[in-house]
Amino acid sequence: MSSTDGTPARFLARAVEIATENVRNAGGPFGAVVVSADGQVFEGVNRVTADLDPSAHAEVTAIRRACQGLGTFDLSGAALYSSCEPCPMCLGAALWARVQRVYFAADREDAAAAGFDDARFYRYFDGIPGHRDIMPVETIALPGDARIAPFSEWARTATRIEY
Repeated sequence: MSSTDGTPARFLARAVEIATENVRNAGGPFGAVVVSADGQVFEGVNRVTADLDPSAHAEVTAIRRACQGLGTFDLSGAALYSSCEPCPMCLGAALWARVQRVYFAADREDAAAAGFDDARFYRYFDGIPGHRDIMPVETIALPGDARIAPFSEWARTATRIEY
């Protein structure tokens, strides 16, 4: 973490720089920078193979570091700078973190040309016929109100933390 008042282009250049450094250190070619509303800077690189964690994309890593560093799960007012167009998972993480804006350098076609083709995931979420077969998702009926028991408990819990 560091503090800076740089421009979006500088933060995006930094995301590309750390992505390139990560490749030189046997990591994936992705880097991300989160700049909080108050100007604090948090970086993350792709850690999928290093951590054996398919969710450890650069954007998710940067968001995790920002949240831990700021002591919150709400990054309202923050910007996310990514060396490459975020995949659906990373966009979801940014949405859940309440990131205000996302900037990226390379796009999904550039990633596909390098062997990182997320197109099938985009098609999956777009609901394009024939693309839901990569991972079927279905609901199973449970007796009574069992399916909503966690939500009922949540509603009754006065000490819950809203998010």
